[in-house]
Amino acid sequence: MITPRSWTDYELIDATDGERLERWGKYILVRPDPQVIWKTEKKNILWKKCHGYYKRSEKGGGSWVKNDTPERWNISYGDVKMIVSPMGFKHTGVFPEQAANWEWFSELIKKEDREIRVLNLFAYTGGATVAAAKAGAFVCHCDASKGMVARAKENANLSGVPQDRIRYIVDDCLKFVEREIRRGKKYDGIIMDPPSYGRGSNGEVWQMEQMADELVKRTAMLLSDEPLFFLLNSYTTGLSASSCGCLLDLYVKNRFGGKVENDELGLMITDKGMALPCGAASRWTRE
Repeated sequence: MITPRSWTDYELIDATDGERLERWGKYILVRPDPQVIWKTEKKNILWKKCHGYYKRSEKGGGSWVKNDTPERWNISYGDVKMIVSPMGFKHTGVFPEQAANWEWFSELIKKEDREIRVLNLFAYTGGATVAAAKAGAFVCHCDASKGMVARAKENANLSGVPQDRIRYIVDDCLKFVEREIRRGKKYDGIIMDPPSYGRGSNGEVWQMEQMADELVKRTAMLLSDEPLFFLLNSYTTGLSASSCGCLLDLYVKNRFGGKVENDELGLMITDKGMALPCGAASRWTRE
């Protein structure tokens, strides 16, 4: 399992009975997580002293119950600074396990002595975008949500990224890929973090299981003659890292050589000394 090495502003303190106990900077939040299938005693006093928790609704969804929690605050992972804010669907604007991927591709970018261009699809609030830009890449950031792209711009400004390093696009990601193919655009690195289910900028329905093959196949056409990496993340139940890795084998490795590595993403649970699985990552590199 791949876990981040350097978080100080985030900590997964405990997890039990379908919930996480997390520290985001100086604030403690409790959120539901279906991966937490064990039911151990909640010994940590912070379970009862959290600043906010996400309360599920019997009708589906839920809402945040806050105790002295601001609407938003900042956290850092190295030189990547991000805004945290309790949002709908139990989200906070940051997926802390993704920092392991930030470390991985940042090291690859920093080793290059040439200009590196990266495409970040389904880019959300821009953690990966900022990390790649801070490592020295020029990044194209694409997401269908205007609000998330606005947050990504805030995170980039907060992190001190020069404005000419990032190009922001609000669009359906597959449609944007098709236009970039027609334009003859090329990228040295591709980051892809598609949702399990969602809607595009014009209400188009997105389902990962149905769209993954076409998405990876078409996006791989945007790779340059000397590509550096291709990262495919998955949070879709039933789509393993190895399944996603097969797409990279077919559409990237068969063309450029290199290697594909597949693994779970996770976070260490401080009070339990074990890792919580949080998603899957398939990584292709040229070497």
